[in-house]
Amino acid sequence: MATDYDAPRKTEEDTEDSIEELKSHRTEKQSSAVDVDETDLADAYELPGADLSGEELLVRVLPPQADEFTCFNCFLVKHRSQIAREKDGHLYCKECES
Repeated sequence: MATDYDAPRKTEEDTEDSIEELKSHRTEKQSSAVDVDETDLADAYELPGADLSGEELLVRVLPPQADEFTCFNCFLVKHRSQIAREKDGHLYCKECES
């Protein structure tokens, strides 16, 4: 069965709604209650320049392992298989070299 995509999608019954009816439907769907969760989430954000001297680090940081290196360009710790080149004693990863 072929579909005529140029045909109007609304029927005459759909277009007979008055403006008052449409406004009443819109106000019924809206709620006056405020979502409290959004304000709770906003409290978790730290602003730039905030004093974090009293915060404790909750992540255990490990030094680079024997099979890892730190890229001299992006300063990320990567596996030794990601070494693209060594220049002046500094190692560079494949992502920085591409």
